[in-house]
Amino acid sequence: MAATPRLPLRVNDRRFYIVAAVVIPLIVLAGFARTYYLKPFFGTPDLPNRIVQLHGVVMTAWVLLFIVQVSLVATRRIRVHQSLGVAGGVLAAFVVIVGVLTALYAAAREVTPGPSPLAFLVVPLGDMLTFSVLIGLALYFRRKPQVHKRLMLLAAIGLLTPAIARIPFGFISNGGPLAFFGLTDLVLLAFVAYDTFKHRRLHPVFLWGSICIIALQPIRLLLAATTLWLNFAAALVSLVK
Repeated sequence: MAATPRLPLRVNDRRFYIVAAVVIPLIVLAGFARTYYLKPFFGTPDLPNRIVQLHGVVMTAWVLLFIVQVSLVATRRIRVHQSLGVAGGVLAAFVVIVGVLTALYAAAREVTPGPSPLAFLVVPLGDMLTFSVLIGLALYFRRKPQVHKRLMLLAAIGLLTPAIARIPFGFISNGGPLAFFGLTDLVLLAFVAYDTFKHRRLHPVFLWGSICIIALQPIRLLLAATTLWLNFAAALVSLVK
């Protein structure tokens, strides 16, 4: 008798992404509770201007959309998920535009952390660049679910760095980039490791996506101290002054 070929088992990823849809908002809440979500209870200063207020609204909308989209897939409402994806693409564009403007206005007001607002500007602008590339690829591969969903998760994790940097733990605030980038990478690698264990293979999207996200962190910090970047950043900031 001819041997019957063994079909690969289909792994159910719903629980994996539901966990992501819980963990990511909790990290965002932990980071921005004092200065945004629960600000009245902590008596922190008002948000400085409308662009920062808009930034908070847009980023909150993005996190909520991530939760909704994961929930729709988990409940097999794929058509609704796909229809909502159009709005998601528009919202992603707003995330980038408002994120860049917020970073530039913060540098212009010299309220960013670190010794030089112009040097620090490489961090948020780098986050927006990484997010743009990942979201662009996710939209391009929207008809390949195994690729699309991993790119979306990488994009969501990549935006956690500002929230992690604001979690009120001493080792984070005192640790600087090593702490908040390192913790972002820890979250990233935890999800990648679990996905790899469950599928018994490291998915190429997680492999190359993780390499890019992690490698761009020290590259940005090295670039921040160069005259080339400082001149470029000063030119950008001058546009909003």
